[in-house]
Amino acid sequence: MSQVYDRVALIGLGLIASSMYWAMKRGNLAGEVTGYARSAETRATAREIGLCDRVCDTLAEAVEGADLVVLCVPVGVMGAVAGEIAPMLSPGVTVTDVGSVKADVIAQVAPHLPEGVHFIPGHPLAGTEHSGPRSGFAELFDNRWCLLVPVEGTDPEAVARLRRLWEGIGANVEEMDAEHHDLVLAVTSHAPHLIAYTMVGVADDLRRVTDSEVVKYSAAGFRDFTRIAASDPTMWRDVFLTNKEATLEILGRFTEELFALQRAIRQGDGEHLFDYFTRTRAIRRGIIEAGQDTAAPDFGRAGRK
Repeated sequence: MSQVYDRVALIGLGLIASSMYWAMKRGNLAGEVTGYARSAETRATAREIGLCDRVCDTLAEAVEGADLVVLCVPVGVMGAVAGEIAPMLSPGVTVTDVGSVKADVIAQVAPHLPEGVHFIPGHPLAGTEHSGPRSGFAELFDNRWCLLVPVEGTDPEAVARLRRLWEGIGANVEEMDAEHHDLVLAVTSHAPHLIAYTMVGVADDLRRVTDSEVVKYSAAGFRDFTRIAASDPTMWRDVFLTNKEATLEILGRFTEELFALQRAIRQGDGEHLFDYFTRTRAIRRGIIEAGQDTAAPDFGRAGRK
């Protein structure tokens, strides 16, 4: 693999940024990688573990001379950060992000960016329940998908260059428009997270089942709910506030399906339940066949970081 960018600036140094750094180093994809985080403690941690070639104490220092700026901050503050860095961006720079919502991020960020800046929103579909600079690892994006959502009129060469970076990092890359992205993610990520948070909250509220029983007897279903529900609360709060319409549409459909299943259970309609569960098994098989998980016990997660 060869160098794609001379200088990459990572703004925000959590799981995604740190994994991007280790993956870029693994593939020799960037000449220099600078990093910035608002918290002095996070910057100190990054320096201690060697995260980024240069950790900067100001946004201005981090983005100076960069030909790629990656916004790795919660979606709720993307606009504010874009406003701060806008005056410091070099002409011809590409600005991208890793946020889980795209239409709202475009609405927040695009108005701040000056002429001559290529804005190519992105979203790597990879993560763990861990957060912070220590949580990153180079293999996070291997064989995962990264969706690019170029705004209208974006230079195709700038898109091709960012695609080369993500492919070098290990991801499969696809382009998608913002509204469709937000609906797809409401189905595959946002609504499932909300359901997981709800189920863990129900267990917490149900005083007839003690905390120790919940911990001791967690079968795979509940255990996986708790893994999802352990995700970064700031990030997920912002996701639901910024992808409101798509998430509410999917939750509405989920509620209808749940009522239908409740009715089938109440009426002893085994045929309906069996047919429903048969249909949903096929989706699991499809995910395994697409290489996005394995059929191994423990959901293929044993030994993963």
